[in-house]
Amino acid sequence: MQLTLLVPELIWPEPDDGTLDGLDCPALGTLLVRSPRTSRPAQSFEATLADAFGQPEGAPYAAFRLLGESNTKIEVGNHCWLCSDPVHLRYHQEGLILADSGSFGITPEEAQVLAGELNCQLADVGRFHVTAAGRWYLQLADSTLAHGFQTPPLSAVAGRRIDSLLPETAPARRLRTLLNEAQMLLHAHTINEQRESEGRLAINSLWLWGAGTLPPRRESDFDGVWSTNPLALGLARAAGVPTHPLPVDAATLFDHAAPASNHLVVLDDLLGPVQYENGNAYRSALSSLEGHWFAPLRAALTSGRISQLRLEASTAYGVLVWDIRRSDQWKLWRRPQPLTTLAQKLAKE
Repeated sequence: MQLTLLVPELIWPEPDDGTLDGLDCPALGTLLVRSPRTSRPAQSFEATLADAFGQPEGAPYAAFRLLGESNTKIEVGNHCWLCSDPVHLRYHQEGLILADSGSFGITPEEAQVLAGELNCQLADVGRFHVTAAGRWYLQLADSTLAHGFQTPPLSAVAGRRIDSLLPETAPARRLRTLLNEAQMLLHAHTINEQRESEGRLAINSLWLWGAGTLPPRRESDFDGVWSTNPLALGLARAAGVPTHPLPVDAATLFDHAAPASNHLVVLDDLLGPVQYENGNAYRSALSSLEGHWFAPLRAALTSGRISQLRLEASTAYGVLVWDIRRSDQWKLWRRPQPLTTLAQKLAKE
């Protein structure tokens, strides 16, 4: 079996802040120190996912993500789509900070009501669809609206300043105007008045990203994709690759995947903790990945159950790739190192 593990933010981006101190992950440490590593320039988790399926830079993430949604009957078709995810914007230290719905929570009822209001007031632009409380889509009535409107994916801006990330070009002006109108509607809505009265953050803006139509099919070498991430599932379905729910651990994967097959597993547990600089959540998530995935995968490599393991991580240090072979695990002179040591080395590089 060949296995690719995509683990965004595998290495904590601040090596000297104490988050990695004493974090015991012997299996992961052994896998990394005994395997050759290559790197590519830093890019978003979404771009790294697209790379795995041979999709070019600037792929239409919205169309792919919608295709991967499990609980919807919306047809992607040949429409032009935008991810229109609800967010909270606030000023902090003279900058505009974005928080995604994972950090402040939206109920399905709130999402439906707010999207319905947007549809009533902005019907000439297109139609908003809600597939999950924090994942909305805009089906554009005119695809030319999206020309020149290139923004980073939500994962790349959550918890960060966005002051200069909205395009200022003339072609993008119409969508910027739409965004301003949406912000005014959201700000004045009774749902947000109620949220603020309860001490909750207002849903006061949208993050528009991933514009485009579904491209022609590209073949993939994967025999299966295991994930809960709708973008990963959509990319797989667009390539005709069977999709599966993420198993609880590597042992469960082995029970359901054929020995002579090639699979992609997406483990995005570390993404949120890094976005919001939550060191305790990162440590807890990585410890869980160590027990459920890295330790049994290293054992499977040693026993020959896996012939090759590729570990790929989009991080602040770049896209890091370890191609791990069974023979690498017998390099006993390469002792596991603390993750702090690796992070400090990456930071210097």
